[in-house]
Amino acid sequence: MQSLDLRTRIPSVMEDPGAQSIARVYSQAYLESSGADGVSAALEELGSFVHDVLGANPDFDRMIRTRELSIEARLQLLERVVVPRSSPLFANFIRVVAHHDRLDLLPLIHDMAVREAERRDGQRRVQVTSAVELSSQTLDAIRNMMATALSTQPILETRIDPSLLGGMAIRVGDTVYDGSLKTQMKQLRVRLRERCLNEIQRGRDRFSHQDGN
Repeated sequence: MQSLDLRTRIPSVMEDPGAQSIARVYSQAYLESSGADGVSAALEELGSFVHDVLGANPDFDRMIRTRELSIEARLQLLERVVVPRSSPLFANFIRVVAHHDRLDLLPLIHDMAVREAERRDGQRRVQVTSAVELSSQTLDAIRNMMATALSTQPILETRIDPSLLGGMAIRVGDTVYDGSLKTQMKQLRVRLRERCLNEIQRGRDRFSHQDGN
């Protein structure tokens, strides 16, 4: 299955562990309802609604998510505007989400659904952060290395962070493989500090031994 280019907004709700747990339940239910052969189409429809409808029409986005309108009013709005243009699967899904007042989680639900579909398809996200833009040859080398290490097809997400100074940091899930110059300098400072402390302690021990004699 072709991977999707995620351009989801990242408001604070997308970093809330509680919201993530709820969104994961909806995303998995949505994928299960789509069936094995309908995952690509289901993800495309959900992604199109998040990006092309809500993202391109902030007034409509605000209307269906505002607490100033009742759930019933928002459901009626969706029935008039969205449902007639949707597949039966997405129409039922958006009704359920709206009924439980979870429309604000739609971007996160989409993100979770895409990542779950990737996982089922033997793919995994790998975040690569570097001080400068990496060449295509370097990215290919990282991709091949991670494919061997993870025994899965990696999807690289690149980010530039000049504060790293040099090198790169690779993150897979909760694991970070950090080879940046910034981290190396920090580690060097820690080692030098420990070495100085050890030298001072050994000096004290020698003086103490001499005093004892």
